[in-house]
Amino acid sequence: MYSEKFQKSLAAVEAARENNIALEPQRMTAQQKEELLATFHPDYKKDEFAVLKIGANKGDKVPTELAEMLQAHSRISADSVDLSNPDYETDVLIIGGGGAGASAAIEANEAGADVMIVTKLRIGDANTMMAEGGIQAADKPNDSPAIHFVDAFGGGHFAAKKELLSKLVCDAPEAIQWLSNLGVEFDKDEDGTMVTTHGGGTSRKRMHAAKDYSGAEIMRTLRDEVLNRQIPVVDFTAAIELILDENGNAAGAVLMNMETKELLVAKAKTVIIATGGAGRMHYQGFPTSNHYGATADGLVLGYRVGAKLLYAETLQYHPTGVAYPEQIFGALVTEKVRSLGAKLVNVNGEVFMHPLETRDVAAASIIRECSERATGVDTGDGQGVWLDTPMIEKIGGEGTIMKRIPAMWRMFDKYGIDIRKEPILVYPTLHYQNGGLDITADCMTTNVENLFVAGEAVGGIHGKNRLMGNSLLDIIVFGRSAGINAAAKAKTVNVGELTLKHIEKFENEIAEAGIATDKISPKLLPDYTNKR
Repeated sequence: MYSEKFQKSLAAVEAARENNIALEPQRMTAQQKEELLATFHPDYKKDEFAVLKIGANKGDKVPTELAEMLQAHSRISADSVDLSNPDYETDVLIIGGGGAGASAAIEANEAGADVMIVTKLRIGDANTMMAEGGIQAADKPNDSPAIHFVDAFGGGHFAAKKELLSKLVCDAPEAIQWLSNLGVEFDKDEDGTMVTTHGGGTSRKRMHAAKDYSGAEIMRTLRDEVLNRQIPVVDFTAAIELILDENGNAAGAVLMNMETKELLVAKAKTVIIATGGAGRMHYQGFPTSNHYGATADGLVLGYRVGAKLLYAETLQYHPTGVAYPEQIFGALVTEKVRSLGAKLVNVNGEVFMHPLETRDVAAASIIRECSERATGVDTGDGQGVWLDTPMIEKIGGEGTIMKRIPAMWRMFDKYGIDIRKEPILVYPTLHYQNGGLDITADCMTTNVENLFVAGEAVGGIHGKNRLMGNSLLDIIVFGRSAGINAAAKAKTVNVGELTLKHIEKFENEIAEAGIATDKISPKLLPDYTNKR
């Protein structure tokens, strides 16, 4: 139950609820959106970014915390590891055990390649597991990949690489069928038709879900398939440096046992980076919805061997992270809550935006409400606004919440809050890494041969903002594609002499640029020592 300090605001929300249900807020114009984002979105805070002094993106700006990792020292020296007798040899080495890595492994295995997954936690310890709302695909009669493309291209500020976005939307219906055939239990009507809903920025109902456990259900299925195929998985082992061959092509990785710190060498004909996101970097001090290992490792590994980044300065702050209670501060409140009818209201019970604006616009609107307009709710540890969840039952009927978003109910019920009867407090949380490594349509990096990337470590698929449901989609579409193409490429590769000379080269660049740093990277795990 909420304490007395919230009662006045709660009363205002309850008094306005009936009118707010019928209220149809206007969507913002393009100019209004741009002005809002420029003033309130974290991506536009110039003093929170640094200009890179070295590497393929020299001169570009990235978040200050990421710049520290990209321009840090390696965890090893070029001559500290014996590469002559590898501990592992495989055709396709996959770094990361989330949805993209698992999808890649399944397809590479299906293509007949020897495959190995290495992951610093366990297979499935990934943002995929934590995704809730659903996965987009234009597979209904009133929809099409072309309409899906237009929605996503506009939502990403017209910045997506068209060849990547085209592949995403065109392969989406078949990706849903692939998952269904593997055993994913999507929500269906009595006649077996898949249930679809709207998401922010979508003009059609194309969100497929498994209640609000969508990512967990997909990851469960992919993990089972990987294990059933007996694909080797080396867990609790992090990739700390890529290995190149004498020709400058990706040829494996130096691995570190997370418990013993033992160093191991994995030799491969092709490498797939599928390391996920960066929420645990806590850019600008924001909380995060991400899993414990989301520390931008893939971007660091790729950058150090010369791979180029794209849109690394853009992050997605999910508009509805938990603002109260503090025990689950920053946890994700799925956008599906709003797609089912809940609206965002301020301390006075006023609806201040259309509930299904794109995520960047929604996040900036909430930040504006809590700052410039001073109509946020004081939580004691920060600010928030109300997400009026009781609207859902009034619109969809009693039982809708337990049928469609039971995970949300359970998360808040642990703390005495019944979202069927009481609204919840939310504030933006660091959610998604829009930018990442630059790839071509076959998932290979644009300037490092035999190095492939899939999932959240890719830049350019979504442009500078991502629509709900397109991340679970991209890990499947590009995970599968990376696996297929890496396996095919492996058949033609003759690996040259293994080398770590790029480490020495990078160290020289650090020195020549006058960068004084005691940081080492990749970060691997967040540090919460002496932090609240």
